[in-house]
Amino acid sequence: MTPAVCAVVLAAGEGQRLRPLTELLPKALCPVGNVALLDRALARIAGLGLTGPTDVAVNAAYLADQVVAHVGDRAHLSVEPDGPLGTSGGIGRLLPWINGRGVLVGNADAYLADPHRDPGKDIEALLESWTGETVRMLTRPIPEGGQGGFSGHRFAGFSLLPWRYTQNLSDKPSDLVRTAWRPAEAAGELELVTYEGLYIDTGTPADYLKANLHAAAGLTDPSATLDGTASESVIGAGAQVHGQINRCVIWPGATVAANETLHSTIRAGTTLTVPA
Repeated sequence: MTPAVCAVVLAAGEGQRLRPLTELLPKALCPVGNVALLDRALARIAGLGLTGPTDVAVNAAYLADQVVAHVGDRAHLSVEPDGPLGTSGGIGRLLPWINGRGVLVGNADAYLADPHRDPGKDIEALLESWTGETVRMLTRPIPEGGQGGFSGHRFAGFSLLPWRYTQNLSDKPSDLVRTAWRPAEAAGELELVTYEGLYIDTGTPADYLKANLHAAAGLTDPSATLDGTASESVIGAGAQVHGQINRCVIWPGATVAANETLHSTIRAGTTLTVPA
């Protein structure tokens, strides 16, 4: 019998490496291909059949009001009022809701894309033939010469935890590396599942731009105004591009003036320009 599983999308982080963009939006709501990262994570989980506040939870801390308003009634919400509790503390705070189930934990800022499988189907190997005893981790091989990780692989945004590993987690600030993944590795109970597609941690402007261009280079929202020139760029809803842009992300409502030329840049508002 397959153990019962719920899902948690972690969306509480401050996104410090993406500042000043994340002074406007929490990282989980930053758009990639004009879709909020959090919505991409929720769609992937829905592809596994997990939807609604009974089976899916989202945590929030930094700019929590924005996350709460964005999620609405699509998931159970866990607000951390004193600041982010980390990946482990966030799960620990949700123990009464998890209530004995296995938990699929996903980072909202993970960009995943597999051209051969739909979202959800691309990570379903995490759940296949799972007994509810082991910790599973979605991974990608570390490039030759790379350091760290787990047996030559690095974490790729999602992991699966059995109740026996989560039931003793506390709601104190901590991370799953210390409280679950490394202990499971030491006990011989960590199973690595290779992700066959592309994984990008969108934590830096360069990687955030890379994810956008992979998702939708050349996309202009129908409500945007483009009377300048744009190549290999993503232009959000209501944006106005009067100048020249190349390999850029123009956030919803942002403006590029006629006398501006932007390359490999994220633009928010009328003047906020973050080079990548």
